Amino acid sequence: MDDLAGLLGLDGNGEVPSGRIIQIYEVACRQFAQRGFDGVSMRDIAAECGISKATLYHYFPDKDSILRPLAMGATKSIYLHVARHDDATLPAVDRLRRFIVETATFFEAFRWAWIAGSTAFWSDPEARARKERIAWRDRYEQLLRDILQAGIDSGELHATDVKIAGRLVLGTINWMPRWYNPAGPLKAPEIAGQFCDMLLAGLRAAPPKKAVGRKAKAKG
Repeated sequence: MDDLAGLLGLDGNGEVPSGRIIQIYEVACRQFAQRGFDGVSMRDIAAECGISKATLYHYFPDKDSILRPLAMGATKSIYLHVARHDDATLPAVDRLRRFIVETATFFEAFRWAWIAGSTAFWSDPEARARKERIAWRDRYEQLLRDILQAGIDSGELHATDVKIAGRLVLGTINWMPRWYNPAGPLKAPEIAGQFCDMLLAGLRAAPPKKAVGRKAKAKG
């Protein structure tokens, strides 16, 4: 999953999408992300692709048919990406850092696709597609909760409500694609690392107090 074709996966015939289809997706997802789904017409997409509306309609019957695979691909792929980099044998704080940094890495690679897909997450009229996207989103959020719970169980993180802590983490990182500037001084993973440091400052459990020895007690 190194490019948009990988994010989209294979079509219904098991064939890799053609270059023209990928171009349409690339143009559409950037336009959707920058101007909103309702602010973009099929004419706008066709014009930037350098093709006629008739040619565009040959590939896609409407805007929904372009957006739906983007929304599904982004939701599914972010989970697969962070899960692939997770290692349950590591300390929970290291797993949490990986989760946050790899989420930012994904955002940096697929910024427009993620924004376009996430803005229309709930608006798809096709219930089956919406249900499948929610299932992939739930896997992604559950992985985070599992990491947090592992940290609590091991004593690395102080006891807290993992659902609320998970929302704190996701609320911190999920808006990054909207304000992150690729031309800025820091890469997305570097910013995410700073986020993690700040979050861990509040989540990390305090080290256990050392037991007072008998001699120290006697002197007292």
